[in-house]
Amino acid sequence: MDPTLELAQQLIRLPSVTPDDAGCQALLARRLAPLGFSSEKLVFGAVQNLWLRRGTQAPLVVFAGHTDVVPPGPEGGWLSPPFSPEIRDGFLYGRGAADMKSSLAAFVTAIESFCAAHPAASGSIALLLTSDEEGPAVDGTARVVEWLRQRGERPDYCIVGEPTSVNRLGDTIKNGRRGSLSGILTVRGRQGHVAYPHLARNPIHLACPALAELAAMEWDQPNGDFPPTTFQISNLQSGTGASNVVPGELTAWFNFRYSTASTDSSLRERTQAVLERHGLDYELRWELGARPFLTPRGPLVSAVSEAIVGVTGHPPEVSTTGGTSDGRFLIGICPQVVELGPCNATIHQRNECIAAADLAPLSTIYRRVLELLLPSGASP
Repeated sequence: MDPTLELAQQLIRLPSVTPDDAGCQALLARRLAPLGFSSEKLVFGAVQNLWLRRGTQAPLVVFAGHTDVVPPGPEGGWLSPPFSPEIRDGFLYGRGAADMKSSLAAFVTAIESFCAAHPAASGSIALLLTSDEEGPAVDGTARVVEWLRQRGERPDYCIVGEPTSVNRLGDTIKNGRRGSLSGILTVRGRQGHVAYPHLARNPIHLACPALAELAAMEWDQPNGDFPPTTFQISNLQSGTGASNVVPGELTAWFNFRYSTASTDSSLRERTQAVLERHGLDYELRWELGARPFLTPRGPLVSAVSEAIVGVTGHPPEVSTTGGTSDGRFLIGICPQVVELGPCNATIHQRNECIAAADLAPLSTIYRRVLELLLPSGASP
């Protein structure tokens, strides 16, 4: 069996539902120990993190990923048990197959292959693992990044194994992500009887014009790297359930996915200006989920793109679409962060799967990236 496929199956068998690592990090540490990787276990709260490093010289190339997976839900919706990997019709099934245990397996086999072929390569290789990417993401990569900062360890390049491919392996890489800013808006009115509207103040009627204006606003223009900022209302709640009662308040949950053309402070200010202009009696709570980040075209984007072309024959699209990732934390200590992983069509779904034939070439791509970034280790 292909070693990457075999290791991916071993990882899937470990039920690492966030924030439980379930032994995944220990398995990978044991696998890399014979190659001279030092291992430092970092536990913050209920979260296990692991920093594995080989070498002390620059440049430092880091592979980053998460061992935790989202809950599989009722097993009855799966064609095979979610933590019993199974290959059917050429696909490897199991929770984490795509997000992101196949990437972790490919990281390790790529490192093994690289070290075997280039034992005297200069530079350093590290693996950063967390069990808190699918959860609150408070005690995971963010804490490890701060720990590395305090130690003075600054990676030169970081490859995150998020499943970025869309239709075929390597067709898309991410060199950045949009920011995420959420708000919970409560608009206060006055409860009353619908037959006596002059004695009540309907918060639905009061809020809807303001919400419609926010939904129709142009927040910024697209640029060469990001689409325009978007505003979406995700939940709306009001009323008592009775048809003859004017409600006393309305609560709206909304989210901005924003580019580097805007800032979280500018979005807050513009939102609150609209609410003030409509004369609402309101309370607004904000939560900043992530700031946008961008890795300009440069050595890492070029190396990853060249590696993909060399293995697949097709150049990738360089994109910043999608949700947030741990790249938002890593960019704080690493100037160049790129995400590359398998196809994402089934992530967070029942019967999550990945084409089994994609695992070996994914490992080869990661190995080729190492050869391009650590040129003294390149094949003659």
